[in-house]
This record gives sequence, structure tokens and C-alpha cells, in this order.
Amino acid sequence: MPLMVLAGTLIGAQLAPSAAWATAPIALMITGTAISVVPVTQLMRKLGRKRGMLTCMAVGILGCILAIAALQTKSFVLFCTASFVLGSLSAALMQGRFAAMESVSMQHHASATSMVMGGGIVAAFIGPELAILGREMSSITYQGSFLLAIGCIVAAGIVLSFYSPAPIASNPIAQKQTPTINLLRRPSFALALASGVIAYTVMSFVMTGTPISMHHFHGHSLLDTKWVIQSHIAAMFVPSFIAPLLFRQFGIRAMMFIGLACYCATIAIGFSDTSVTGFWLQLVLLGIGWNFLFLAGTTLLPSTHLDNDRHKAQAINDSTVFSCQAIAALAAGWAINIITWQQMLLGCLIPITIMLGFMIWEGARTAKPDSKAA
Repeated sequence: MPLMVLAGTLIGAQLAPSAAWATAPIALMITGTAISVVPVTQLMRKLGRKRGMLTCMAVGILGCILAIAALQTKSFVLFCTASFVLGSLSAALMQGRFAAMESVSMQHHASATSMVMGGGIVAAFIGPELAILGREMSSITYQGSFLLAIGCIVAAGIVLSFYSPAPIASNPIAQKQTPTINLLRRPSFALALASGVIAYTVMSFVMTGTPISMHHFHGHSLLDTKWVIQSHIAAMFVPSFIAPLLFRQFGIRAMMFIGLACYCATIAIGFSDTSVTGFWLQLVLLGIGWNFLFLAGTTLLPSTHLDNDRHKAQAINDSTVFSCQAIAALAAGWAINIITWQQMLLGCLIPITIMLGFMIWEGARTAKPDSKAA
């Protein structure tokens, strides 16, 4: 994902028939993630986490091969197709956080999720570096980046071969699943879902537009743009190491509020400062806000449904989150070409306000003695 955030957007700007479609590859990769969530969940339900992930890794290698072919033929459509295929790999790997939570008791869910997400720190630096390193590896720009990506997928498959899935105890009494509408009516489930959706929507909208805004519109160098993106992705995952302590100290809902406060600070800084330092600071705060909101929603989710609804709830959560992320990524390419960077940031106040509304509604509903919230 970090490799694609940098290279995919810039490749899109080169191959797209119009500048407004520059972020389409990223949007389609996220769309592929959203569409693949339900099939991937069902695949893992049948094959298990391990074999399901290995299968999707093979599909991811195919996606890299398609990207290499697209660059060879200068085909924007084929590159978008490759991005869509790579989204299915992302959908599978995102299930890793649920596999981690299934391996520990409820009180350790935040720690398990944080440790898995902490692995993103490595990706934050390796991904963009591979994009730059592979950029001139062959006569065709960025083709080598995807060859290096294949090597990463193979290495990940080797690491995954040592994983032993935790056995999940079945409940012979409660086999009937809760209807989807009933899950969505639960205030705590709705809040967990909203936290993930708002986390990804705001983050994707701002992050996807940053390379174009920095490099093409504000004239900052590619190296500065890479540094900002690397710092942003690192900021998305570095807080994971202290997040369990913060969650125990302040609680899930307070961490959601802190995440929203970071998003508001992002808007304030970006509105007044478009220097490299300004972009760096706003993207770092954006990453921290995403971490708190997404981790809070992921940690809250398992307590909002019964175990027999586990796969269904996870599928609803991830498909909704990544569908909204895809819309935000595509909207960023459209918005950056018709409005200013500052106006884009101000637009993020809308989802932030919606999230505050969900928190107030959930707090009021769960405070009632007869509340059905989990």
C-alpha cells in the first residue's frame, strides 16, 4: 500500500487521459479491497486464515505482473486493473488484525491489534523507498518497483508459513446469525463502524491528494513528497506501541475524540501552511488521528456482536470502511483539480461532525438502562 500511495498516484498522473483521473488507480485498489472483503472473509471461513491469505498473496503477485505489463504498454486501463487486483491482497492482509484478536483474550484485543498495526512502520519506509529504488531499475519508469513488490509478497508468504491459527471454539447453541439490520441498529456496533469509516475517509481524502498537491501544484520536490508520505504512514502506526496504555487510561470513546482532535489540527495547519514543514506536520497529525480512530473502532467491534456473527460483522465493517475509502480517494483526484487545498481540508469537517454525532447518539443510547447496545 505505501508503495502504491506514492508510485500509483504519480503513474496515474502520467498515464491518465485527464489529470482528474490521476488518483483513479488508488481509488480502484481501495475499491478492490472493499469488493473483495466479503469473498475473502468467506474464503478464510472455508480455508482458514493461513491458507486464505496465501491464496490472496498469489493473486497479489498476479496484480504486480499486470502492473508491469501496463507500464510496458502504457495502458492506463490495465494499470487500473492491476490496482484493483492488488486490492484483494490488501483485503486479505487486513484480516490479520482479526486473526490476532482471535488469538488472545478480550482484554488484550487492543494490544494484539496494536502489535499487528505496528508492522506498518516497516512498510511506511520500505514501500516508498522501493518505489524510488525501482523507478529507474529498468528503461521503463517504475517497472522495477513492482518487481521489488513481488519480492516483498514472496517474503511475506515465507513468514506466514510459520503462523499457526488459533482454534475458535464453536457454540452449538447459538447458531442463528443476527440480521444485518439488527446489527446496524446497535449503537455500539454503529459507533465502531462509524469510527473506522470516518478514520479512513478523511485520511484517504487528504493523503491521496497530497502527492499531487505537493509535487505538481506547490512545486515541492519528489524527495520531499516521499519524505512527507513516509512520515505520514509511520505516524499511522508508531502510536500503536503506546495505544494500549492510552486505551486503558482513557477508554475507547475518549481515544476516538482525541483522534478527531488530531484531524481538526490537521485542517488548521494545512489551511495556513503549504510549506514542506506544513505538509509534514499536517500529514503526521493525520496519521495519528487515523490510528486512534481506526484502532478504537477495531477494538470496540468484537464486543458489539456474538461469536457466531463474527465473520458477518467483520465483513460488514471492512466492506463499508473500504468502500467509503475508495470514494474518498477518487474524490480527492477530482477535488484537487477544481478547488484549492485549503477548501479540500475544510470539507473534511463534514465527516468529523458526523462522527461527533454518532458519539453523542451512542452515548445517549447506552446510558439508558434498557439499551440493547452491546
